[in-house]
Amino acid sequence: MANITRISSGGEFEAKVGYCRAVVAGGFVHVAGTVGQGDDVVTQCRDALRIIGDALAQAGSGFENVVRVTYMLPDKAEFEPCWPVLAETFGANPPAATMIECNLIDPKYRIEIEVTAVAA
Repeated sequence: MANITRISSGGEFEAKVGYCRAVVAGGFVHVAGTVGQGDDVVTQCRDALRIIGDALAQAGSGFENVVRVTYMLPDKAEFEPCWPVLAETFGANPPAATMIECNLIDPKYRIEIEVTAVAA
């Protein structure tokens, strides 16, 4: 049997939808797509990264171990204002990245972020 650890953030949708915030398996931490709260894309970006950072920390990892990140936004024009926040977060350890323009689960959400990190 595989050694798998599931990390829940306790959010209401985890039980409703049937997922968890992160799964540690095969030497990696897979963090689910995460949205943040706030009135604008930059505030939501910061909050999503805070939630992701908490999940990584619970897994014993951190942003310095992130190897892959996917950004999903309903409006690609809103991505550029997030760049300084992302550069600050990943610093000298930038991951491979993809940005996808798509609809999110609710129009109030302006960015969703998903990461994969090496388990520490």
